[in-house]
Amino acid sequence: MLRAHVALNPAAVVAPVNRRTFGSFVEHMGRCVYTGIYEPGHPSADEDGFRTDVLALARELGVSMVRYPGGNFVSGYRWEDGVGPREQRPRRRDLAWRSIETNEVGIDEFAKWAEKAGVEIMYAVNLGTRGVQEALDVHEYINHPEGTALSERRRANGAEKPYGVKIWCLGNELDGPWQTGHKTAEEYGLLAASTARALRSAEPDLELVACGSSSSSMPTFGAWESTVLEHAYDVVDYVSCHAYYEEHDGDLGSFLASAVDMDHFVNSIVATADAVGARLKSTKKINLSFDEWNVWYLSRFQNAPLPSEWGVAPRVIEDQYNVADAVVVGNLLISLLRHSDRVTAACQAQLVNVIAPIMTEPGGPAWRQTIFHPFARTAALAKGDVLETRIDSPTYETARHGEAALIDAVATHDEATGEVTVFVVNRSQSEPVELAVDLTAFGTGLTVAESVTLTDDDVRASNTRDEPDRVTLRPTAGGVATDGTTVTLSLPPVSWTALHLTRSA
Repeated sequence: MLRAHVALNPAAVVAPVNRRTFGSFVEHMGRCVYTGIYEPGHPSADEDGFRTDVLALARELGVSMVRYPGGNFVSGYRWEDGVGPREQRPRRRDLAWRSIETNEVGIDEFAKWAEKAGVEIMYAVNLGTRGVQEALDVHEYINHPEGTALSERRRANGAEKPYGVKIWCLGNELDGPWQTGHKTAEEYGLLAASTARALRSAEPDLELVACGSSSSSMPTFGAWESTVLEHAYDVVDYVSCHAYYEEHDGDLGSFLASAVDMDHFVNSIVATADAVGARLKSTKKINLSFDEWNVWYLSRFQNAPLPSEWGVAPRVIEDQYNVADAVVVGNLLISLLRHSDRVTAACQAQLVNVIAPIMTEPGGPAWRQTIFHPFARTAALAKGDVLETRIDSPTYETARHGEAALIDAVATHDEATGEVTVFVVNRSQSEPVELAVDLTAFGTGLTVAESVTLTDDDVRASNTRDEPDRVTLRPTAGGVATDGTTVTLSLPPVSWTALHLTRSA
């Protein structure tokens, strides 16, 4: 059997676990909002029209923050269309996804949903077709307490208190030619800086996210961030990262190593941001907001035409996820946690129906996709500090990422309770790997409270409406052995495992 070794030390801390790592994304796209989170006629709908089955799953998923309302959608969005009496709200064309936006759900409704779900709102402003004044207007509506035209309009619409949104995205993917209002880095950098200064005049302690590259494959990757931050470094807190991964041409080995690319993406942007800071002689550090990430079979979407008719909430990119996809999602979470010193916000895109962990049918059930499970368990168990994780693992060659380790892992340690959790993937397609976790530095007293694994003999197995629990977490096969200082377990091929240890009294 192949063998790997992980060594942990409670003194080797990367950074605290940031709850914003477990963010999600709700865009007015496809069925994410309409028949996703909101369906007034559904048997589970509450008094505000929200599906309570979806709310329950969002809470189970452990989502901490939700980016809203887009995405490509936001670059043509007029926020004021979505407030006030519903019967007076205009229907608009959404050019991003070629659909009709009814504006039944807007800021006030989404804020109600967020309160019920127990999540923080990350709000994105339109800097595609709009600018500084519109950003100030929506901020006044959302966050100003009272006594101004727009704060009083919010109060008249039923929200007496401001929503207190702290983290704001300055547009979306404006490096992309597909984006309504696409800009050069110079144009966007100047606009982002102007908007940031204006918002800070209104509320100095806002956290502001400048648009980074929409993917690392963009020809302007790196150069975009450098130019934007030359203008906006002193007035923003984050630069965004977006990355989607899929299996190409049956190359499962490269797909399983997608986190290698995410690691490189993060390290590249950190280096770029720090280089700009050095040139500006600034001691400030720019953090990363990885506010779009997931498995997305983008090539299928690009090869399929957008709807020919202008419909409401069409079925758009409703990918059905399998075991391999879930293992990759679990590994991407490992990467995000590993970089918790600089990636301090992240959003899996999206929450419901659209490349999502939660699926629904109009008038019917909601269920968990395979990717739901590693996200939910990681969100529940990752507590305290992220530890440096020293891994000794066999390697394999990939066509897209070069040499990759068969085993990838990250660990967290909660000093207050003594709990330790190791999240680990086996990327081997054929061989189990015996993993030894060295806990000598923690002393004695740690016992295994839980070890669960997501795997299946069929890596293409998925969950459906008819078989919603075909793939789920199960106790790690073969059990877990411990001698007091080392825990040993067998990791099946193409698997994700969470090993949770607690300190005995």
